[in-house]
Amino acid sequence: MNYQALLQMNTIFISILIESLPFILLGVLISGIIQMFVSEEMIAKIIPKNPVLSVLYAIGAGVLFLACECGIVPITRRLIAKGVPLSAAIAFMLSAPILNPIVLFSTYIAFGNSWSMVFYRGGIAFLVVIIIACILSFQFKTNQLKHDHIGHTHTHHHSHTFTDKVKGMFRHSIEEFFSVGKYLIIGALLAAAIQTFLKTSLLLEIGQGNLSGNVVMMALSYVMSLCSQADAFVASSFRSTFSTSSLVAFLVFGAMFDIKNTIMLLGTFKTKFVLCLMAYIFISVLGLTLLFIS
Repeated sequence: MNYQALLQMNTIFISILIESLPFILLGVLISGIIQMFVSEEMIAKIIPKNPVLSVLYAIGAGVLFLACECGIVPITRRLIAKGVPLSAAIAFMLSAPILNPIVLFSTYIAFGNSWSMVFYRGGIAFLVVIIIACILSFQFKTNQLKHDHIGHTHTHHHSHTFTDKVKGMFRHSIEEFFSVGKYLIIGALLAAAIQTFLKTSLLLEIGQGNLSGNVVMMALSYVMSLCSQADAFVASSFRSTFSTSSLVAFLVFGAMFDIKNTIMLLGTFKTKFVLCLMAYIFISVLGLTLLFIS
């Protein structure tokens, strides 16, 4: 392992961290606000009882949330612990990093003011979220959170004054930051190592067919662990090498699943659930991009 490679790995690692940290901070702060100011009763009133409506409502909330795939994890965890159905919470988690206006606008700009890529990305992402929510509502009847994370769900609720609640909010956000932060660091380190030592040229050689092109681009988006606000600019650089279908697969899968948020999800949810979720998203993205985009 030469010094130059280590230097490159270090640069990639730091850039992933710098890109992700603002969103993680925003995520844990919102998580703290939910913990201290939003009661289970309030959530029960807001979320529709109908499972289909609750998922559509969650996607709508995701559109309004300017968060990336790592910043959304602590918010999702807190919502589930507060009683939001698993299928609706995961719909929110998957839609927010792709369907929010900033990400769609960056896609429009990155592809030379092309609306077609915005519609492809948004449309495929929406269909994937609906499919995943339907599967999860049938397969998993419990919240799938790791038990050690539910322990402090009901703490601080006896604080009555606004000042106490604000203090509790910051205390909770700091706890959450260190809890989530360690998984982000491990994930960023893994992503940096793989990007440094995996030859991209090898992937480009493999990905010349229709099916293989989509699989390779999805693998690349997983390894690169880009923030969804920036991934369209990287995807557009592959326009001469890969098909539109492959590029959309890159843009949708990478914003839902990558190395850093896999590590974070494994620290939050049961392992079987994370592996199932990843497999369902992979199959859905691959199938829909091959079916609808030439």
